Amino acid sequence: MKSLQVADYMTSRPVTFSVGMNIAEAVERILKIDQSGGPVLDQNGKVVGFLSEQDCITHMIESTYFREQVAKVGDIMSTDVKSLKPYSSVLEVAQKMALSRPRIYPIIDDDGHLLGTITRHQIMRAIDQHLHEAYNMPD
Repeated sequence: MKSLQVADYMTSRPVTFSVGMNIAEAVERILKIDQSGGPVLDQNGKVVGFLSEQDCITHMIESTYFREQVAKVGDIMSTDVKSLKPYSSVLEVAQKMALSRPRIYPIIDDDGHLLGTITRHQIMRAIDQHLHEAYNMPD
């Protein structure tokens, strides 16, 4: 049976954000790519946080109420980032995704540098492809 590793299905050029990026710019980036968020990188390419649509919506509500839009990504990002290694099992990731909130996981090397991301959609596609191959089902 073929091993299903995250590296074979991840996006190697994901949308990213920087700590000092303006929230308005980050929101525009999220809307443009139609993704629910992405990793936040420091100047060395290491993952230091994650910015989600939920983070942005919360800030946008507060900005509307207080009429302020001066926040940066680093002010509202989540620093409790659940990440994976490229050699992680797709099936193990699917089990994690079934039980917890993240829709997107950053894929990092052993030094914490971003290699890519993987989404629920990509995990579903990997498992579906595997099932089709295992049972010789037509696409």
